[in-house]
Amino acid sequence: MTLSHELGLVVVTGASTGLGAATARQLASRGHHVLAGVRRESDGDAIRAGGIEPVILDITRPEHVQALADRIAGDPGRRPLRVLVNNAGISVNAPVETLPLAEWRRLFDVNLFGQVAVTQALLPFLHRSRGRIVNISSVGGKIAMATYGPYAGTKFALEAVSDALRRELAPHGVQVVVVEPGAVKTEMGRRGAATAHDLAGKMNAGHRERYGDLVDAVVTHSLKFTGRGMPADEAGAIVAEAATARRPRTRYTVGRDAAFLTRLTRILPDRLLDRIAAATLRPYRTPAHR
Repeated sequence: MTLSHELGLVVVTGASTGLGAATARQLASRGHHVLAGVRRESDGDAIRAGGIEPVILDITRPEHVQALADRIAGDPGRRPLRVLVNNAGISVNAPVETLPLAEWRRLFDVNLFGQVAVTQALLPFLHRSRGRIVNISSVGGKIAMATYGPYAGTKFALEAVSDALRRELAPHGVQVVVVEPGAVKTEMGRRGAATAHDLAGKMNAGHRERYGDLVDAVVTHSLKFTGRGMPADEAGAIVAEAATARRPRTRYTVGRDAAFLTRLTRILPDRLLDRIAAATLRPYRTPAHR
């Protein structure tokens, strides 16, 4: 059963493309009015449809977050905010030793601090409606493969924040749900691969000698992995279910790969997981590095 009879406003951040856009469409089809966060007017024009209202939203800019809160407070229909879907995020993959601190800070600013900023700004509305927060994490919030340290670090942190927030808000009637996607066919994977190649090109000679082959193997594996992933619309339907289910689970996985990997992390020792991770990459490495 769902909350479809309790219609109102829903905010989806990072709704320009991929999972965010698919989630916005799914929630609009269920009768909600979706405020879809996009960073450019052209992205808004692409997603605008019945029940979907684009709003310019860079979650790292306080004035954008405040404007979103003002839009909800001044809603012409006085509709309550029912759900916040924190989906905005970027993918940056690089070895821990090589990624400049400025890139670490940018990644955490988008993938963690921006989520917290939006949550803090919109919680007063969710308290009034006894609404729900859906945080989009990742299978990378449970297991960190080589070169995924920066991205997984943000997702591990989001998982921890979500657990604390769920326990803080439960007595006040606001629910917190985490969604952990595995491979989903979106532009984010291709953008992440391009970023990884760009960062690898900036490594010094010592870093290239140590990690160049590893980065190439990870990018090749990631593109193949994502190419076999779940279509964005199917993944969006799972997020919409997490947002509207009458009695939601605390966590949802998206895709069989995510369900499998999250189970492995609970039952296998670290050293065995290390060997499995290395074996997964071995076919993509040059003979000298296998």
